[in-house]
Amino acid sequence: MFSLELKNISKTFGQFKANDGINLKVSSGEVHAILGENGAGKSTLMKIIFGLYTPDAGGEIFINGEKTRISSPRFAIKKGIGMLHQHFMLVRPFTILQNIILGIEPRNTFGMIDYQKARQEVLAISQNYNFNIDPDLKVENISVGMQQRVEILKTLYRNAELIILDEPTAVLTPQEIIEFYRIVKNLKADGKTILIITHKLHEIKEIADRCTIIRKGKYIETVDVATTSEADLASKMVGRKVDLKISKKIASPGAVVFEINNLNATNDKQLPAIKNLSLHLRKGEILGIAGIDGNGQSELVEALTGLRRVKSGSIKINESDITNLTPKAIYEKKLSMIPEDRQRRGLVMDFKVKENFVLQTISNKPFSHYGFILSRELSTFAQRMMERFDIRPRNIELNARNLSGGNQQKIILAREIANNPDVLIAFQPTRGLDVGAIEYIHNELIKLRDLGKSVLLISYELDEVINLSDRIAVIVEGSVTAEIKSEELARRKNIKEHIGFFMAGGNLEGITK
Repeated sequence: MFSLELKNISKTFGQFKANDGINLKVSSGEVHAILGENGAGKSTLMKIIFGLYTPDAGGEIFINGEKTRISSPRFAIKKGIGMLHQHFMLVRPFTILQNIILGIEPRNTFGMIDYQKARQEVLAISQNYNFNIDPDLKVENISVGMQQRVEILKTLYRNAELIILDEPTAVLTPQEIIEFYRIVKNLKADGKTILIITHKLHEIKEIADRCTIIRKGKYIETVDVATTSEADLASKMVGRKVDLKISKKIASPGAVVFEINNLNATNDKQLPAIKNLSLHLRKGEILGIAGIDGNGQSELVEALTGLRRVKSGSIKINESDITNLTPKAIYEKKLSMIPEDRQRRGLVMDFKVKENFVLQTISNKPFSHYGFILSRELSTFAQRMMERFDIRPRNIELNARNLSGGNQQKIILAREIANNPDVLIAFQPTRGLDVGAIEYIHNELIKLRDLGKSVLLISYELDEVINLSDRIAVIVEGSVTAEIKSEELARRKNIKEHIGFFMAGGNLEGITK
């Protein structure tokens, strides 16, 4: 059994105070959620518990009632603390078994790694929690959900009693999330203590016993989840009432501005990924693409934006054919994109904030003149974007990696909107964001629509697709299998189940009116 108490924990980076006198009590055997806006200091606090950061003077940590100084991750592991980071810490070319035992490999009498003993121990843990893993598979060949199980097995193999989960469902499919809930409940039943960072209110209601709210680095309160509504959790998190339902007027679509006709493209293994896919998008509407992850969404976006070669078919914007043009040429045709992975595809993490605002336009006026960058004009533009899109902290000289996920996403949104696109592709635009940032980005997408722009929304969050979209197309194995029009979205009470039926491969013959 494991209990944790933090008293007056603070952490300062330069002049920025990430944690400010935080107190926290985690009871033995409970699932305890940490809720806060992007940049509230949640991950910093977890890194202190795991020994990645040292708290400022005056803070105290107690494990099972004993005052403890956690000096390193190695010491934290010895004390029974394990941590799953938001971005998995796995060696992709290694096998599952090699990843789990990495750094603490059992040795035989000859000093060689005893893989047989390790395999037996890992399989015993896997069977105990019904993980169903093959320890000899390479990590690079397994699903994201399975990678998460490997990370959990790593902590259990090291005898963790407190397991910290940082945004554990941010990259999971709906089916994998259900499996994750089962795993957490099994861990709790086995007496483990779980500390979970999440922005998803329904997730907290599903698995947490108590929830501690942090705002701008400060402790706000700890609440009993069973007696606290999602709306109350949201308002406590951001310090104001948050509209969890999207408010928008009925769309008045205009002429067709974006056309995809009989598109075909292959994946990285040269297997068909997009198959005779056709779609059209009108001015002043949001077209949502619903589908389970891995059904061609990534390949579709790459084909539309010039990052993947189209085998056949055509893509037109404003009647201009952009099929297989370069990304730069497509961008100049007024097609912009919010990418699925903001850190890999949306930002240069070691560039300054101001530089990330102009990645595609740095060579254009007013930022350049005869090949020279005009620093004053660049800084003025960046400051204006920071104010317009409420990006914090208001420091354009910071590297992008020093901002929270929500503020990184706002940089991308600001940059793409500044291009005044006719069509904006929004791919997983709110992944890993808190409800305040989600509300903000949803409102910005609706504003674009109301200005007569077109938005192609691709999201694995079905609620997001339903609530934002004026029309919905379902993609299965690279093909559009169904289209749900605006009047049907408004008419059907069971629209989520209706769309889910198509996402699972159902067809019109199986639908009851």
